[in-house]
Amino acid sequence: MQTLSRLFKRPLLLILPLTLLSSCSPLQEKNNNEVPLSQAQTINHHTQGLGKPVIYQVFTRLFGNKVTNNQAWGTTEQNGVGKFDDFNDSALQGIAQLGTSYIWYTGVLHHALINDYSAIGISNDDPDVVKGRAGSPYAIKDYYNVNPDLAVNPAQRMEEFEDLIERTHKHNMRVIIDIVPNHVARNYASSNLPEGQQNFGANDNKAVAYHKHNNFYYVENKPFIVPDVDPSKKPLGGQQHELSDGYFDENPAKWTGNGSRLAKPNANDWYETVKINYGVRPDSTYDFPKLDDSFRSKSSQQHYEFWQQQSDLPDSWYKMEAIAHFWLDKGVDGFRFDMAELVPVEFWSFLNSSIKQKRKDFLLLAEVYNPSIYKDYIELGKMDYLYDKVDFYDRLKEVMQGKSGTQTLDDIQRRFADIEPHLLHFLENHDEQRIASPEFVGNAIIGKPALVVSALISRSPTLIYFGQEVGEDGSENAGFGEPSRTSIFDYIGVPAHQRWMNNGEFDGGQLSQEERELRQFYEKVLTLSASHPTMLGHYQSLHALNLEQNSDYSEDQFAFVRTTEDQAIVVVTNFSPQQKSYSLVINESTLSPALISEISSGDSLNLLSGEPHNLSKKNNQYYINIQLEPYDSKVISLAGR
Repeated sequence: MQTLSRLFKRPLLLILPLTLLSSCSPLQEKNNNEVPLSQAQTINHHTQGLGKPVIYQVFTRLFGNKVTNNQAWGTTEQNGVGKFDDFNDSALQGIAQLGTSYIWYTGVLHHALINDYSAIGISNDDPDVVKGRAGSPYAIKDYYNVNPDLAVNPAQRMEEFEDLIERTHKHNMRVIIDIVPNHVARNYASSNLPEGQQNFGANDNKAVAYHKHNNFYYVENKPFIVPDVDPSKKPLGGQQHELSDGYFDENPAKWTGNGSRLAKPNANDWYETVKINYGVRPDSTYDFPKLDDSFRSKSSQQHYEFWQQQSDLPDSWYKMEAIAHFWLDKGVDGFRFDMAELVPVEFWSFLNSSIKQKRKDFLLLAEVYNPSIYKDYIELGKMDYLYDKVDFYDRLKEVMQGKSGTQTLDDIQRRFADIEPHLLHFLENHDEQRIASPEFVGNAIIGKPALVVSALISRSPTLIYFGQEVGEDGSENAGFGEPSRTSIFDYIGVPAHQRWMNNGEFDGGQLSQEERELRQFYEKVLTLSASHPTMLGHYQSLHALNLEQNSDYSEDQFAFVRTTEDQAIVVVTNFSPQQKSYSLVINESTLSPALISEISSGDSLNLLSGEPHNLSKKNNQYYINIQLEPYDSKVISLAGR
């Protein structure tokens, strides 16, 4: 929902599950550079190729929008809005060309927004508790329906989304949607409840701050007060609206989504949302069984059986389980869990083991920013993948900005060696700045070596954000959101992406030559990530060796090798604006005997360009002549091309 760097700019009053504080085991550091194969690689059954999953995130309401007006706080009539139908065969083929195995459709669930759909029985939302005009996709109003903005016929919105799922599957890609377990919109009220289900809060005892089976926490005897916001963030930019009066009827006030217990939250709090109660008492003790360390090695089946033996678990657990299974039955193939670390790990054991009972291949991706609890959410919470923002993304961003050398990347790789297949890599997503924005590095070309490293260094999946592959810079002033991040709160056009979209042709017809070449580069790198067998093989750094033996190699460079028994690729990148030339050194001990027998002196092949590179051997070392242009990369196959 919010990046951790943004969260740390203000105090959060969080209910931290004790698991986060007491059950963390330190990550094991390796004493050498090699990352061994582990059972974790078996999770890669998700991918249809020989490599690993490539996840393409789209902000669904923005992807197909053809309108270029881009007026701040603009309406759908002024600025346009994309629809499910915009993902036609041509659009899906274009996404698939990037090696995509999953499309993460962001903003699908019905969240609070300002458009009037009362004619089809949807209550209007109050701008005083909606961020932007289009609303945050993480303030869910109805877990059992989809955003009416995204449908050509809003009354048939679920059918239109089901059709999109079917089209995506026909193009051999799978579907991920967001589940937001920590919080819901202040005006949550499902109009599409399945038989036997009730809305969150329907049976709450509002006279107490906490009860095990309450779905929300309450500020006793105090009504909710709308926070004082910066004038630039006034609802709808200060435009008139009949419900925009500085008042929202909620009595007693509920605790805010980020854990604030104030009846009047701060303007920087997630005031448009309320926190869900999973049985964590206000003093941070638990009202449910805690998992001991023996569960780390137990299967999802064993976790499931344990929870089936428990009675009287918090009501919110069962409500969220029913929601998850509703979307499984619709044909969704994966969930991205928003701010998962704010929900106790025991709940994740309960939910994820239940999901895996129905779909063993279902993809479970969690937004977790605290490295000290990564292993808890993988081993105890049964997540397939976690965001690798802290540390990998943050350090890679510093390398791109010239604030750090590349040794830090190898340090991180070794530190998380035992769980690296579970740590998803990305350079952009809806929370992060666009690479091409001045606030990041100001030029998408500077991000090219980072893409190569991010996509090829680990056995983990690769995520890209729509428009990243054509250098979108996020410079639009959409309204509530700030430039540098494509707005998630307002209706807006995405210019570079729209040039690829080419009025619905999805053929790149309006791209500049530089943008077209950038997309082609992304296609090559991501296809390698998705299909090359070494992506599930060993990693070994060449960085320290070449710093020691090669005076022309520096902390602006990064080199590593990925190997299987009979194949190897050498990855060399240049984060410098200067041309670099040197002879890269590879120790023979890096390679398996079977692989050494297949390598002969002579030419090796750059898989990104098709150009040959001279390969020679002296004593127990191989040498490859390397010439790198500014921000250039080589992916050189030594054998098994």
